Amino acid sequence: MRVVHAGSLVGHYGENKIALVLKEHYYWPSMDKDVQDILRRCATCQIAKSYSLPQGLYTPLPIPTSPWVDVSMDFILGLPRTQRNKDSIFIVVDCFSRLAHFIPCNKTNDAPLVAELCFKEVMRLHGIPRSIVSDYDIKFLSHFLVTLWKKMGGQAQV
Repeated sequence: MRVVHAGSLVGHYGENKIALVLKEHYYWPSMDKDVQDILRRCATCQIAKSYSLPQGLYTPLPIPTSPWVDVSMDFILGLPRTQRNKDSIFIVVDCFSRLAHFIPCNKTNDAPLVAELCFKEVMRLHGIPRSIVSDYDIKFLSHFLVTLWKKMGGQAQV
């Protein structure tokens, strides 16, 4: 099984895009210089900005050839609590058919519990996927995969 980390740090729009959007609604004499100054002081933009040459092209995800072989996983967080005290949704999407499972959970659920939900709600119906695309934290993924491996009867090694 292959796991792909899809998350990355992204800054704001570039200087030209921000200036263009501003010019649609506003004008002041030093607008271009002010936009440059604000972006130069923006911590998010400075962290996300690449100061080195690009490391290469993105690697495209494999084109799925059959249902439930390649899946993506994510969470919707910050929802109001339900009557059953759930405040988040764990989403598992089949990359081939775009069908999805929406699994109620809690923001505080740890990786082993999410793996248990995934196994119980998705993998028992569709089998073990060949690849999982996710933007989870690497520590979360490690615990998630160890739990899944144990559920499948494997000897997990950390």
